[in-house]
Amino acid sequence: MRVSSSWRWQLSRAMRLALCWCRLCRPQKRGRGWGFKPWVSGRSLELWSYSKLLLRSLYFNSLSNADTLLDCAFEPVYWIVDNVTRWFGVVFVCLVVLLTTSVVVIIYLFVLPTILRTYPLPWVVWHLCCGHWLLLMVVFHYYKATTTSPGHPPKDKVHIPTVSMCKKCITPKPPRTHHCSICNTCVLKMDHHCPWLNNCVGHFNHRYFLSFCLYMTLGCIYCSSSSKELFLEAYSAIERYYQTPPPPDAVQETTAYKSIIFLWVLTSSVAVALGGLTLWHIILISRGESSVERHINKKEIARLREKGKVFKNPYHHGTINNWKLLLGVEKRSHWFTRVLLPSSHLPNGNGIMPWRTPEPAVTVY
Repeated sequence: MRVSSSWRWQLSRAMRLALCWCRLCRPQKRGRGWGFKPWVSGRSLELWSYSKLLLRSLYFNSLSNADTLLDCAFEPVYWIVDNVTRWFGVVFVCLVVLLTTSVVVIIYLFVLPTILRTYPLPWVVWHLCCGHWLLLMVVFHYYKATTTSPGHPPKDKVHIPTVSMCKKCITPKPPRTHHCSICNTCVLKMDHHCPWLNNCVGHFNHRYFLSFCLYMTLGCIYCSSSSKELFLEAYSAIERYYQTPPPPDAVQETTAYKSIIFLWVLTSSVAVALGGLTLWHIILISRGESSVERHINKKEIARLREKGKVFKNPYHHGTINNWKLLLGVEKRSHWFTRVLLPSSHLPNGNGIMPWRTPEPAVTVY
C-alpha cells in the first residue's frame, strides 16, 4: 500500500473514495422516471463489498494485527487511567505521609511508654535504637525516591548509543529506556511508574525505591510484632465495651485501645502487601531485570524456544554483581555506609551506556 506524508493527499483520497461510494448509492434512471433496483439483487452485494474495501483502504496496512486493533480500541481507557494516575499521585503521596505519621504518633503516645515502663533496660535500648533507625531509613529513602528524577535521555546530544526511536518523544532511546505515558517522557532504565511516589522508578532512584520498600516492610513487621500484646489486650477491652452494661473505661483508655488496634491492623496489612511487592523486586534484581524487561524477556524466551534457542539476558552479571551495581557497593565498607545508613551516592554509570562488570585482572609473566 502506497503511503503519502501529505495530509492533503490523504484527505483528497478519502473524498474520492467516499464520492465513488455515493455514486454506487445513486438511483438509476429507468425510462420516464427514477427508481431503485431491488436490494436483493447483486448491486447490494457490490455496495457492501465496496464499503468494506473503502474502510480497509483507510486504516489497513501490512503492519496491522490484532494487538494493534486492541491498542486502538483501548486507547481512551489508557488515556483515562494515565491522567487519573497522574493527578491522583499527589493524593497517594499525602496518604503515605498521613498514615506513616499516624503510626509514628501512636507509637510515641501508647507503645513507647509501655516499653519504657515494663521492659528491662537492654530491651529498651534495643527498641529505641532499632525503631528510630528504621524510621530514619524509611523517611530518608521515601523523600529521595519521590524527589529524585529517574533520569531521561539527553535531547541535545545526537551521538548516543540507541536501540530505537521513541514514537512519542521523537528522540533516540538508549538501551533499557522506555516511554512512560503518565510522565509523558522517556525514562532511563525504567522499572515502572509508582503512583505512591508520584514518580517513575528509573536509573537514578531505583535504589531509593527498593530501600524504601524494604525498610518500610521491616518497620511494619517491627511495629506489628512490638504491639502484639497490646493489640490482644486492646481487642479484649473493646469486646468488653460492647457488653451490657459496658465497663467504666475512660475516654482516654478507649482511644488508646482503638489506636492500638488501628496500628496493628494497618502495619500487618502493609507488611503483607508491601512485603510481597518487595520480594518480587528482589527476584527481578537478582535476575538483572526490571519490571518492564520481565514482560519483554518472557516473550523473547518463548520466541527463541520455538526456534530451539536459549535466551540470555545481557544485563545479568550474576546475583551478587547485580546487587552491587544497584546499591553502588564498590568495597566491603560500603555495605554499611551505603546500605545500612542513609546515603545519597549516585548509581554506577549514567544510565545511557550499559554498565558492564570489570573483567578480572590477568597477570602476565
